[in-house]
Amino acid sequence: MNGSPASAESLRAALAGVVDGLPSSQAARAVERLIAHYRGTTPTDAPVLRDRSDVVAYAAYRMPATFEAARGALAALRDAAPDWVPATHTDVGGGTGAATWAVADLWDGSAPRTRVLDWAEPALVLGRELASGVLDADWRRERVGTALRLDEADLVTVSYVLKELTEQDRAALVAEAARVAQAVVVVEPGTPDGYERIIAARSALVDAGFTVAAPCPHSGACPIVPGTDWCHFSARVSRSSLHRKVKGGSLPYEDEKYAYVAAARFPTDPAASRITRRPQIRKGQVLLELCGPDGLARETVTKRHGPLYKQARDAEWGDSWPPEEGS
Repeated sequence: MNGSPASAESLRAALAGVVDGLPSSQAARAVERLIAHYRGTTPTDAPVLRDRSDVVAYAAYRMPATFEAARGALAALRDAAPDWVPATHTDVGGGTGAATWAVADLWDGSAPRTRVLDWAEPALVLGRELASGVLDADWRRERVGTALRLDEADLVTVSYVLKELTEQDRAALVAEAARVAQAVVVVEPGTPDGYERIIAARSALVDAGFTVAAPCPHSGACPIVPGTDWCHFSARVSRSSLHRKVKGGSLPYEDEKYAYVAAARFPTDPAASRITRRPQIRKGQVLLELCGPDGLARETVTKRHGPLYKQARDAEWGDSWPPEEGS
């Protein structure tokens, strides 16, 4: 276990404690229903998680992955503003609190006071149970929609929420987050439609006076031609035996694809360029797909580039490029 009380390992241990009491057949049925819902395309303003068995199954099925995705997006914000430390945090639609765990892990030792808002009371109850003794958070039931009013907060996270809302509610939520926050981080599944929701949120935040801290190296229009591709990233998720039992499969890991935007009202230092695909390592060269200030580009790094070649071989999808000195 690493030094943070809110680490991925701590989260898995907390999940193990609640899943052990749920019969595997009941968990499997709940997971099947949740998969069917999340693969659908119809937004809903009703809670997806109806009772404790739903929530426990969801937590085991999705929480480790959403934690890693949120952590990846938040880490990019921290890299762009290393001296900024949020004192207050609101996790909108936070459910069982994956993004709240990620915030506490990244700002370990100075983690902000968090308020988790969600409309599903069973999710709030389980989130509070998992977080007991670990997170400094309170959990409040709120309908996430056009009527939602937020208190001012340094950081607002909206993680895997927009898909569950109507278009009108999405726009209202992003506008409200922009009204009260110094930094906003929005995370969605790394699918074409998830990317479209992120682009809409990004545009709204920029229009509200925010600058993009990550993943983009600029706050201008996305250079991807709509319908030709989508910007997304990948987080490696370690699967515990518990996770494999509930979700199925035998691999010790899975890759969670996600799209995100992190934007701020304060000065940030975005990446010079961002690696937008997994680097392709060939004999004596590394091929990088990049998004930079001038748009999309490809760069080939060879042994002739000296130390940069080794850095390219070690680079990962989603990293900034070139690496900062000393990294």
